[in-house]
Amino acid sequence: MKTLYEQLGGTYREESGRLIPEMKLPEQTNYQIGKYGQFYLDYIKNHRRGRYTTLLTEGTLNARLHEIDLEANRMLETIISRLAAERDIDENLKARDMLRWVAEMNNVKASAEETVLKEVIYK
Repeated sequence: MKTLYEQLGGTYREESGRLIPEMKLPEQTNYQIGKYGQFYLDYIKNHRRGRYTTLLTEGTLNARLHEIDLEANRMLETIISRLAAERDIDENLKARDMLRWVAEMNNVKASAEETVLKEVIYK
């Protein structure tokens, strides 16, 4: 009589007199993962274990991390551009007062990143 594992196509190997199921994770993509993909990975490993395990065992973890990274970076660029335009942080300000421009852009970037983290990473 076959086990359910064998009925589903699983095989065993013998090791020291024991039958060990031969299991391999599916092949995954091998994208470079950036800052926001790493943030998401850390978040799901520590706070969404089920989601992490599912993505890992389905072989889609790397692809999902890549998608998250791309989405976060696109959103960040969009928000930075919009906030900079709303606050009149432009090349004229940069030419007139470089230090103020840098301070304003850093503020805009921090605000945009906070939004991205909340809406893309920690959802």
